[in-house]
Amino acid sequence: MGSLSHQFVGLKCSPISTTRIVQSNKKLVNPIIIHTKQKIVSRAGAVATTNAQTRERIKLKEMFEEAYERCRTAPMEGVAFTVEDFHSALEKYDFDSEIGTKVKGTVFSVDANGALVEITAKSSAYLPLQEASIHSIKHVEEAGIFPGFRDEFVVVGENEADDSVILSLRSIQYDLAWERCRQLQAEDVVVKGKVVSANKGGVVALVEGLRGFIPFSQIFSKSTAEELLEKELPLKFVEVDQEQTRLILSNRKAMADSQTQLGIGSVVLGTVQSLKPYGAFIDIGGVNGLLHVSQISHDRVSDIATVLQPGDTLKVMILSHDRERGRVSLSTKKLEPTPGDMIRNPKLVFEKAEEMAQTFRQRIAQAEAMARADILKFQPESGLTLNSDGILGPLTSELPAEGLDLSVIFPAEES
Repeated sequence: MGSLSHQFVGLKCSPISTTRIVQSNKKLVNPIIIHTKQKIVSRAGAVATTNAQTRERIKLKEMFEEAYERCRTAPMEGVAFTVEDFHSALEKYDFDSEIGTKVKGTVFSVDANGALVEITAKSSAYLPLQEASIHSIKHVEEAGIFPGFRDEFVVVGENEADDSVILSLRSIQYDLAWERCRQLQAEDVVVKGKVVSANKGGVVALVEGLRGFIPFSQIFSKSTAEELLEKELPLKFVEVDQEQTRLILSNRKAMADSQTQLGIGSVVLGTVQSLKPYGAFIDIGGVNGLLHVSQISHDRVSDIATVLQPGDTLKVMILSHDRERGRVSLSTKKLEPTPGDMIRNPKLVFEKAEEMAQTFRQRIAQAEAMARADILKFQPESGLTLNSDGILGPLTSELPAEGLDLSVIFPAEES
């Protein structure tokens, strides 16, 4: 044993490594435990995430429900931006450029070909001359369009070169003109229309800015188409159809209404249209009447141009009216306070016209009454007689029942 101990004394042993011990310890850790811990940690994280999302969803739901209730009960509470402000903003910053859309705009520049129109804060459009008015114009200013002019326009096209839109006022006025014509037709009123062209079937006249057709069969006078050009005629509507673009007019119907006003002995205002060697043609409300040279004055008129000129306005009296032939005979001679006044003092004739016409009508009435009385002279059974004013009336005890002695009644003086 001693020798054995002696042998061990001389031996050297290397120190034990700590690293090895640690590594050995690690190797001894159970891998199942590690995996279980990892799963627990992972599940805990997932649960935390799920809980956070749930809370967020609940919060969003509460916010939505609160907003819905506020919109349902008090939609504008606490809101300074009104619906009107919203529409105003839309109008200012945006617009629909689709053809047919109506937009408001302000003209900021004009030229010989049209006008530039600001329709939003960011864009402008162009109004061509031909779209500026329903009437024929040579410059937009003739239609009252100047910088600063504001109105409602309608989009009628687009300029492909710069993508700007083309506007129109004419289209809006066109629709309004048709509406106006329908209204006038319903009211059965007489309007004035200027003849601008002619064809084989009739003439074309402008009414409310629209071109209407007047067949020759609906023209009262026997004038030719050339004679009617540039003249204004009284007209009535026969047909107003915007969809078919049919506007049919009648001068004859309008004249029928005018003629009811032309009573014998009535005084009307007329305008001298033309002079002829035998007299002057006078326009009296769309009807052409003849003032014969013999009916101008009691004094002889050798040259009509010394008394009247085309364009002169004067008062005339209706002497006769042939409705079938469309002829009206006029007189200023019957309106003279004293013979020759139409030559020497036509102003006096104008002033005294109604008074002199009343005197003339009384003479006519008296003459007609005497003519009727002459017929009734041998017909006392009629029960009528002539009173002291020359008016036929019931037979009275003041006059003999056998009739009236016309020998005591003086005929009216011939003027």
